[in-house]
Amino acid sequence: MFPSCGPQETTEEKAEEEKNLPEIAVLTGEGFQDAEAYMPMGYFINRGAKITVIGSETGTVGAYNSDFTIKIEKTVDEVAVDDFDALIFPGGHAPEKLREDEDVVAFARDFFNSGKPTAAICHGPQVLVTAGVLEGRTSSGVGSIEEEIEEAGGTYVDEEISVDGNYISSRVPKDLSAFCGAIHDALKDEGFYQ
Repeated sequence: MFPSCGPQETTEEKAEEEKNLPEIAVLTGEGFQDAEAYMPMGYFINRGAKITVIGSETGTVGAYNSDFTIKIEKTVDEVAVDDFDALIFPGGHAPEKLREDEDVVAFARDFFNSGKPTAAICHGPQVLVTAGVLEGRTSSGVGSIEEEIEEAGGTYVDEEISVDGNYISSRVPKDLSAFCGAIHDALKDEGFYQ
C-alpha cells in the first residue's frame, strides 16, 4: 500500500465527520418514478448520507416508467420519525397508492410536523395533501395536482423549486438538480455537511 500524498485523516476526525452525516428516508412504493427516486438517493449516498427506503410493505417494487426496481427495506411501522433527519417523497404512481395507507399518512404527518426537512417531487405532495399538512403552505408539484394542493389549503406554484419552511417541493425530473440542492441546503441549516 502506498500512503496518499495528502494529509491523513485521523480516526477521530473520520468518526466526527461520519457523525455529522444525515440519515434520510425515501418513502415510495410500486409505480415510483425512477429518476425521482434514484437521483436523490445517489446524490446523498455520494455525500455520505445513510439512505433507507421505506414504504407500506417490504420487498421489491418496480418503476412505472422503466425496468428499474427498488427494495423497500422497512415499513413505516418499523421506523420512527427520530430515526431520520430528512424525508423524501419521489413521484410517479406510488404516492396515489401510498396515500391510501393510514400508517404512511400518519408517518408523513408526524415527520412533516417535526420540522425536519420534508421534500416531495412530482406526485409526491399527494401524500402530504392526504396528511392535511399543506394548509397555508406553498407547494410545487406536477401540474396535474395543482387543484388538489389548492383544495388542501395550499398555494400551488409552477416553479422548479419551492421552499416553505421545512417543506421542499419540485415539479418534474428536470427539476431534480435544484430539488437535491435545496434538500442539501436544508440539511446544512440543520447542522449537517459543515
